[in-house]
Amino acid sequence: MRAILDVILLVLDLYTWIIIASAILSWLVAFNVINVRNDVVRMIWNGVYQLTEPVLAPIRRRLPDLGGIDVSPIVLLLLIFLIQRVIGLYIYPNVF
Repeated sequence: MRAILDVILLVLDLYTWIIIASAILSWLVAFNVINVRNDVVRMIWNGVYQLTEPVLAPIRRRLPDLGGIDVSPIVLLLLIFLIQRVIGLYIYPNVF
């Protein structure tokens, strides 16, 4: 059972890095540092978008409109950190 919890914690950690990469990539595209017309950049952009958008879209629908500021990645990261803490502090020590 601890092995399964370790895998869940690892997947959550990897998804955290994907969310951070998505935020940085969106800033780079918004400020025209990188161009989405490049095939490699477009493939990376589409991959990161497909990994993060199914989770971020419901959060965006529930949050109030803050203008041009998207806080849904921050909310998702806070939820991931909460899940990791709950697993680490309450579930993991009680599993044999």
